[in-house]
Amino acid sequence: MEDVRLMKGNEAIAHAAIRSGADGYFGYPITPQSEVMETLMAEKPWETTGMVVLQAESEVSSINMVYGAAGSGKRVMTSSSSPGMSLMQEGVSYIAGAELPCLLVNVMRGGPGLGTIQPSQADYFQTVKGGGHGDYRLITLAPSSVQEMA
Repeated sequence: MEDVRLMKGNEAIAHAAIRSGADGYFGYPITPQSEVMETLMAEKPWETTGMVVLQAESEVSSINMVYGAAGSGKRVMTSSSSPGMSLMQEGVSYIAGAELPCLLVNVMRGGPGLGTIQPSQADYFQTVKGGGHGDYRLITLAPSSVQEMA
């Protein structure tokens, strides 16, 4: 019988990052995505794969850490939610301008401004149309289930 695990989407993202061989995760806690970093810290991937997991002092710092690591050829990621993604837009623009690959996980929350911590599709336009400088577009994957995330 195969191993079946029930988990939340944030946990699935963290486990998928480890299994896929990500070199690093740089993030800053914000609801509702804090479980991504919490799961990575609990799994301790640095002991098995060498993956770096670092809590930055802000969203701006975390996206710039992603920029630097991606620029040095590492497979890196970050995650955030609505207002945090807004703070990251300058760094996202630099990453897009440099044509560097990375993974940005946007765990959406509803409403304008700080919004709520409830799920929503409110960040869809920011994600697919590029929220920063220039006319770049991001490859956007929108999983419809936890299984699709992993």
